[in-house]
Amino acid sequence: MRVIKSGRVVQDSWQRLVEPEAQQLPSAGDLIVPWGYWQAERATLTRHQGNIAVCLQGADNPHELAEALHLFELIALDFPQFKDGRCYSHARLLRERLDYKGELRAVGDVLRDQLFFMQRCGIDSFQVRADKDAQDALKGLDGFSVKYQTCADGAPPIYTQRQQR
Repeated sequence: MRVIKSGRVVQDSWQRLVEPEAQQLPSAGDLIVPWGYWQAERATLTRHQGNIAVCLQGADNPHELAEALHLFELIALDFPQFKDGRCYSHARLLRERLDYKGELRAVGDVLRDQLFFMQRCGIDSFQVRADKDAQDALKGLDGFSVKYQTCADGAPPIYTQRQQR
C-alpha cells in the first residue's frame, strides 16, 4: 500500500483489516485492526507474527487506549466521510493530552484538501482514498504559508511572529 509519510509517497507494510471477524487473519505481517477487535482478541493478537496497530473510529474514546498506548507504534484514525471530523479531535487528544509519540495515520475518506489540517492536529501519515492520486495529494500539505492558531504541530501562529517584529 502507498501512503504519504514524512512529506513523500512511500510503500508501506501495514495491512488494514476493516472486518477481521469476517476475514481469515494473515499468519504474519503488520496489521491494523479495529480497536474493539483488539480489545476482544488481545491475547490472540499478541501472539501474531508482526506488528499490531489499532484503528479508532469517530465514536471510539481515545482515553480508553491510555494504558495500552505503549503497545502501538501506529494508531490509525478512520475518516469514513469528508464531513466526519471527530478523528481530528482524537488526534489532538492522543498527541496533547495522552502524549502519544508514535505514528498517527489518517485512513478512509482522506482527500488532498484535508491533509494540511490533519497534519496540524498531529497526524503524520496519510492513506489517501484509493481513487485519488497520492502524489497530487502531497500538495495539500503545503496549502497555507501561515498558521493563525496554535495546534498540535507546534508551529508558531502568525500573531506571535508579528509580536516579535
